Amino acid sequence: IARRNAGDLRSLAADKGYDKQSLRESLRDLGIRPLIKHRVFAPYDHAHNARIDEQRYNQRSMTETVNSAVKRSLGFAVRARSWFREFREIALMCVVYNIKRAVKQ
Repeated sequence: IARRNAGDLRSLAADKGYDKQSLRESLRDLGIRPLIKHRVFAPYDHAHNARIDEQRYNQRSMTETVNSAVKRSLGFAVRARSWFREFREIALMCVVYNIKRAVKQ
């Protein structure tokens, strides 16, 4: 998804589960700043984590809240098997969630 929208992204925040050097390098090659905390295996990993811009990194909590709400209301599993169809199904779930929010207001 990051490669597909590389022109729109300036940074990508993710949790420690995405801590992979090849991902960081490919994001940098696309001109995207990775905001991914390091898993702590050595003391220098603490130093890497201390250098992360906390204000930007903590913005990912807003998306985590929406992801949680979508999963609770529309289900946490996708039924499609191919990547494109999974992506389309998730995009449609987001559209339905936004319509539900607009109707409530």
